[in-house]
Amino acid sequence: MDPFKPYAPQNRPQPGPAIRSVEEAEAVALKAIAFIASDEELLSRFVALTGCGTDDIRQRISDLGFLGGVLDFVLADEPTLLAFAEAAELAPETPMAARNRLP
Repeated sequence: MDPFKPYAPQNRPQPGPAIRSVEEAEAVALKAIAFIASDEELLSRFVALTGCGTDDIRQRISDLGFLGGVLDFVLADEPTLLAFAEAAELAPETPMAARNRLP
């Protein structure tokens, strides 16, 4: 190994997940809502932090800004993010890629 040669990793990491459209991002956010709703403790935390009740969630489910907020909620807590990614069979980077596509 030459100490004067710049470091170049042999295995370059693969690029992150590609979310190419708002519709794909919306699908990830809808999976996040389903994940939140399936866990009573997580749902109560979501309601407490956002002030949205279950009726509000039903009414705003097609609002892209609300869906972005749902992804913000998931992204704010790493254990929640990892549990969601595992449950939805997504790469942990996918929710952030989806969030970047939503307002």
